[in-house]
Amino acid sequence: MAERSGLTSSCDASATGDLQTLLFLLQNGAEVNGRNRYNQNPLQVVKWSCTPVVEALLWAGADVTVRDPVLNLTVTHDAARAGFGDSVCALLNYGANVNSVDQLGNLPLHLAAEEGNLEVVQLIIGLTADPEAANGEGLTARQLAERRGKMETARCIDEYLGQN
Repeated sequence: MAERSGLTSSCDASATGDLQTLLFLLQNGAEVNGRNRYNQNPLQVVKWSCTPVVEALLWAGADVTVRDPVLNLTVTHDAARAGFGDSVCALLNYGANVNSVDQLGNLPLHLAAEEGNLEVVQLIIGLTADPEAANGEGLTARQLAERRGKMETARCIDEYLGQN
């Protein structure tokens, strides 16, 4: 069911990074896992660069296991791809699974590497059950980084794998 509270929903506040409005809405009964007209909850539309908003949603009980209905992406996939390490760290602290795969067989590590998000790769590579796992295309995180020209990320993965 779509959630609406006055002119602003918790999804709107999350998407714009408006912490004050989000807190007000949550304190006044807005559902932290309520859905907007696109069937997304606040954590799925959050502005990942606003870690305090992410943390407020998580503290209020946002579902870290929610998946996108199109590619079956988790919010951890989204944050890793977007490259916001603080938000990824917050998700992990609230129980997000870094080993979840999307519809295409990608781990959050695959998406972070493909985008060249070095900070996120460094954060999650040691938490990933198999950093050498191939996705549905048969490509590893290192290969995805290399294919996209993200050589510093590819070298980082090589160094990690060489040490472990």
